[in-house]
Amino acid sequence: MSKPNSSIIVTGGAGFIGANFVRLLLSRSTADLVIIDKLTYAGNMLNLQSLLPHDRVTFIQADIADRVSMSRIFAEQRPQAIVNFAAESHVDRSIDSPISFLETNTVGTFVLLEEARHYWRGLPHEHQQYFRFLQVSTDEVYGTLGAEGLFSEETSYAPNSPYAASKAAADHFVRAYFHTYALPTIITNCSNNYGPFQFPEKLIPLMLLNALEAKPLPIYGDGQHVRDWLYVEDHCEGLWLVLTNGQPGTKYNLGGQHEQTNLELVNTIIHILEELVPASHNQRLLDQSITTYEQLKSFVTDRPGHDRRYAIDTTKIKSELGWKPKYDLMDGVRRTVQWYLDHQEWCQAVQVNQDTRVRLGLQSVVRNA
Repeated sequence: MSKPNSSIIVTGGAGFIGANFVRLLLSRSTADLVIIDKLTYAGNMLNLQSLLPHDRVTFIQADIADRVSMSRIFAEQRPQAIVNFAAESHVDRSIDSPISFLETNTVGTFVLLEEARHYWRGLPHEHQQYFRFLQVSTDEVYGTLGAEGLFSEETSYAPNSPYAASKAAADHFVRAYFHTYALPTIITNCSNNYGPFQFPEKLIPLMLLNALEAKPLPIYGDGQHVRDWLYVEDHCEGLWLVLTNGQPGTKYNLGGQHEQTNLELVNTIIHILEELVPASHNQRLLDQSITTYEQLKSFVTDRPGHDRRYAIDTTKIKSELGWKPKYDLMDGVRRTVQWYLDHQEWCQAVQVNQDTRVRLGLQSVVRNA
């Protein structure tokens, strides 16, 4: 897809999935990469430390909702594609402070679309057909499932959290810009990602780091909320296929096809951690007379509006693009646990001056009488 001397803009490229995707792009593409990141708490230059400086990579600290900055970047960088990862993504934070989710996820995507539209219209006709705007979204826009069924590309949106609502609104704008302006946009909706560089507020690194430090392992509600878990490298492989071979004006669902309850996943982490760092060798546990990681599990008040189950139907991307996940859940979690054990300095550095592992999202729900 990429043309000679073209560039690919990756927004949110210093974040979890974005940083992993940048690594894949450097190995799969010859294009220059332009990374845009606001560097909020979850976007960190440490995620790109091993890549920079690089003669094919330009990093720009900027807010995607800043239209002046985005206009200048489009004019200077002349991209052939935009991959939009930039987002506030933690549901609990969206409950406490939804405004930042609206500003980045919805308004920021709108600004990118507007700048992309004006830039694309100015391209030579023979280059317009190669341009792509890839919106990386989430399965949370679909709402919640019962005990049966899967989210498909035809599932209606029914977001239940401010985070999901902000992403749903962005997706609708992306779709509208294809149908109204013919801008070649594509949307992907993925299930729960995990893997290297994930900020420690998310479930897997949170449980792992708390266990190592002999802190409680907080499990929301009854622990029976089901998620479909997708290893981040598998997700990035799918995004590359969509970017290079996907059909504009469509969307693709990417899922790991590994459903587990939160409680089952916590037990998996405990099992792997017990193999790699036995509780009997963890001095912090011993200091509290704790003999197993299992003893750290703690059931806490559930999240308001907590969706019960997500599950993805990946038939379309498999049949059209030949994608399927490479890693099963046990292999992926084992690789993830080992990565965090090997990168303790990174874990400490990204948490400095952050409310990383405190409980958020417990604002009282106010209802009209």
